[in-house]
Amino acid sequence: MKSESALDFFPVATTLNARGKLIDLSRPQVMGILNVTPDSFFDGGKYITESAIIAQAGKILAEGATFIDVGAYSSRPGADDIPEQEEMTRSVAAIRSIHREFPKAIIAVDTFRSKVAEAAVDEGATLINDISAGELDLNMPATVARLMVPYVAMHMRGTPATMKSLVSYDNLIKDIVDYFHRKLFAFHQLGIKDLIIDPGFGFAKTIDQNFQLLQHLDYVRILGKPILAGLSRKSMIWKTLHQQPNESLNGTTSLNTIALMKGASILRVHDVKAAVEAVTLFTAMQHPTTKDLNPPPSS
Repeated sequence: MKSESALDFFPVATTLNARGKLIDLSRPQVMGILNVTPDSFFDGGKYITESAIIAQAGKILAEGATFIDVGAYSSRPGADDIPEQEEMTRSVAAIRSIHREFPKAIIAVDTFRSKVAEAAVDEGATLINDISAGELDLNMPATVARLMVPYVAMHMRGTPATMKSLVSYDNLIKDIVDYFHRKLFAFHQLGIKDLIIDPGFGFAKTIDQNFQLLQHLDYVRILGKPILAGLSRKSMIWKTLHQQPNESLNGTTSLNTIALMKGASILRVHDVKAAVEAVTLFTAMQHPTTKDLNPPPSS
């Protein structure tokens, strides 16, 4: 008899409309990270020049990612704030170059600032990924609604500079679900149709809380929205394994596989090839062929 889980009770949306491009989320998809920052925790400073940005975007697409997520503001714990214009200049230049070279690519802009988001969409971005779900720029939800693009809303408390001290919860999973219930109601009132939930691994959560969240990620499906899991090379992996971020690919793949089993629809990663392979193997496990299930003939 098949065992039941939260996956059986909480169906989620399986399509995403990225400005006329219909994305099928019935099979999990991969979002490749392209940070055009000098100080991101893993790849800061690698993709500053236009040639490096284009080369990495091409690699992300060639390895099978559905989305390229361009970030021009480091949100690692304790990261320095940068002026809006600096973020906009970095972000717009990168997205313009990627869109020119790969016009069919689905580009996400990773920003909590509405003006940066709007400028990025004008240059070819088709999705907005906001670590604050509109908390750090109150104009963001209305901007998303007006632009009519999909919106990734993440759970976080405070800012990247303060979030490490804001980790007290009455009930972690319930508090996150309640937070999103309120957010989704407000977003729907504005007319935002395509929403993705990011529970915010590593943002205002301790390492133990991150593992608790992963263990119960399937219950976030009660919100009825696709879940984005951003676990790639985060400190919950390399600190637990007593490693450095550049040693944590195997740990990332392990946790990404668990996230898929818990119902994640999108994996946001630095290493696209490994994530695509995890999705392929997970999908094969979910849908084995009848031929493969037949026992071999007796001799």
